[in-house]
Amino acid sequence: MLTSTALVLMMTIPGLGLFYAGMVRKKNVLATVMQSFAITCLVTVLWMIIGYSLAFTEGSANAYLGSFSKLFLAGVGAETTNSLAATIPETVFIMFQMTFAIITPALICGAFADRMKFSALMWFIGLWLLFVYCPIAHWVWGGGFLGSAGVLDFAGGTVVHINAGVAGLVCALVLGKRKGYGTVSMAPYNLVYAYIGAALLWVGWFGFNAGSAVASNALAGAAMINTQVATAAAALTWMFAEWIITKKPSVLGIVSGAVAGLVAITPASGFVNPTGALIIGIIAGVGCYIAAVHVKKALGYDDSLDAFGVHGVGGIIGAILTGVFADAAVNPLGKDGSVMTQIYGVGVTLIYTAIATLIILYIVKAVVGLRPSEQGEEEGLDITLHGETVQ
Repeated sequence: MLTSTALVLMMTIPGLGLFYAGMVRKKNVLATVMQSFAITCLVTVLWMIIGYSLAFTEGSANAYLGSFSKLFLAGVGAETTNSLAATIPETVFIMFQMTFAIITPALICGAFADRMKFSALMWFIGLWLLFVYCPIAHWVWGGGFLGSAGVLDFAGGTVVHINAGVAGLVCALVLGKRKGYGTVSMAPYNLVYAYIGAALLWVGWFGFNAGSAVASNALAGAAMINTQVATAAAALTWMFAEWIITKKPSVLGIVSGAVAGLVAITPASGFVNPTGALIIGIIAGVGCYIAAVHVKKALGYDDSLDAFGVHGVGGIIGAILTGVFADAAVNPLGKDGSVMTQIYGVGVTLIYTAIATLIILYIVKAVVGLRPSEQGEEEGLDITLHGETVQ
């Protein structure tokens, strides 16, 4: 579990930071890596102070939220455990769940890359963690009403990916398009960075999915092989779809497909067999390619780095297909797998996240504003917000 926790932290820093930084323009590279790093620090502190208590303790309204009983980790000691993970020290469970809480809001940044003020980002992420992530984590994993209803989410399809993807779409719509979107070249600065970031995400994801078994056992092994198979299948599917349509298989395409596969298998990884994982990966590769490339273009919204197209759509595909392919031979909980229950979980997450994110954005807009000046955006966020540039 210590190793899995470190792997999940690696997914954000350096993985996601490099993945996103490689896809923005050179003038926004530092601002982009700064987002992942600063979010890691902010969420760590908020999780220790209040986030863990809200998400993973029992409250008076336990179906919806935890309590304040473990503010500043009060009562957590060398011998304490959480009943949700009774085989490991509570400190390790807190850390493992903290790394999930870190990467989820960091994923949202892909939707508004190049165009949010850093002050607005810090306010938005802090509020979003407490009012969106913590409640939904409690609903699904902490004893809340979605988990009790039988919604299956092994490692974060609803809690992490649908949650972040939908929030990203709302952010993209509220902030509006990047200056020059559709008329100015916005080609990625360095696809080698994106490749390295995606590779780190893939390796780190074994901590994410296999680690969610909270034991070194057969279930962790199943989650691991399912993760590998689905990721490879989705990467190949995206690559071949792009190859057929544009006549060239791109590095950006194959790594985006891999991330789509990682996302889609996340909720299913500890519930399906490898054949189910293969099918989920193939469907995710096609579905996310269509969403990220063609649907986005047709509808005209500017989801800069496809946070919704990959994480939102991939998460929805994976969550629903978990109900289709859940196998009781892999995990006894899979015997109750239901497509309608999964759709219910997806729907609740979509609606709550969209509304809450919208409210938080308008509060932050009223307090500090969301976007830098047009001139600042033109010059680049690196120099205007952070006073630094990549030479």
